[in-house]
Amino acid sequence: MTETRLQDGPAKRGTFRTARAATKTAMTARRRDERCAAPVRPVESAVPGLLAADPMSSAIHVSLKPHQHDVGGLTVRRVLPALAVRTVGPFIFFDHIGPATLVPGAGLDVRPHPHIGLATVTYLFDGAIMHRDSVGSVQKIVPGDVNWMTAGRGIVHSERTPDEERASGQSMHGVQTWVALPVASEDIEPSFEHHPGATLPQIERDGVTLRVIAGSAFGETAPTRTFSPTLYVAAHFAADGEITLDTEHEERGVYLVEGDLSIDGTPVAECEMAVLTPGASVTLASANGAIAMLLGGAPLDGKRFIEWNFVSSSREKIEAARLAWSEQKMGHVPGETEFIPLPPPRRENKAPEA
Repeated sequence: MTETRLQDGPAKRGTFRTARAATKTAMTARRRDERCAAPVRPVESAVPGLLAADPMSSAIHVSLKPHQHDVGGLTVRRVLPALAVRTVGPFIFFDHIGPATLVPGAGLDVRPHPHIGLATVTYLFDGAIMHRDSVGSVQKIVPGDVNWMTAGRGIVHSERTPDEERASGQSMHGVQTWVALPVASEDIEPSFEHHPGATLPQIERDGVTLRVIAGSAFGETAPTRTFSPTLYVAAHFAADGEITLDTEHEERGVYLVEGDLSIDGTPVAECEMAVLTPGASVTLASANGAIAMLLGGAPLDGKRFIEWNFVSSSREKIEAARLAWSEQKMGHVPGETEFIPLPPPRRENKAPEA
């Protein structure tokens, strides 16, 4: 998602934006914001976005802090890409949205915008979003479901608050990630798939409920189409819950959404991603309960460039996508009349690398 605005408010470019007068944040969210903003290690790296790994822990390679933005009480934390770690497995982008409460009449309105070379993965803990795209998909997502949109050679989509939730008001809390496609799949036909929560593998183990969103983990495989070995699991810990995360996947990260969590005895702070040391099984444990996202997989098959909503192994393909969008030649979302204009190029047309 690249923009949010109120139905009657001015459009602003950014991630999940809305007007201050039309939103309020729950007190629990404010307390979480304070905890997320607090230092969680006595020594901080000189590299922005990176906290030094605890020297007593060999399980955690590095710990990443998100870049936090508050607009009208709605908080978005982006933890990938970071300067220290650009990707974890195929995951090239990680946004933690909310939690926030939208009052009646307010809503998220992400106007049509394009993507290439990636798949967007949306998973909610609270709230609802209506997805529409240029291949004709119209799909409401609710907590526990997964929306997987493969951009391939190019797709356009919008995301808005459904009419019913807009009228009544709703809480909003979730995660949206981008998965970079392998080079051989970057130009495939765009597609969209939705999987209700009831169709996703769910494992109960030692006080932990594990929902496999994509890829394989804990002996189960999600129905979601993936293009490379992938780990993506929502883990809900009860008090004193504990699991072992094995070495099936070469690159692994653990993002703590809320609650308390330790990795081999080392505490993880809320809204922090611990990138794990390769080759070692680790124990994840919670004393009082937690929600965490487990992610990773095989390393990317080469360098990637990121420019706005475009990801590619080729700068030339990104420039071609920019031109196509500026000329409105990337497709149209049925029922939509708006779109997000192409922003100015970054770094003199040199897309940052991942």
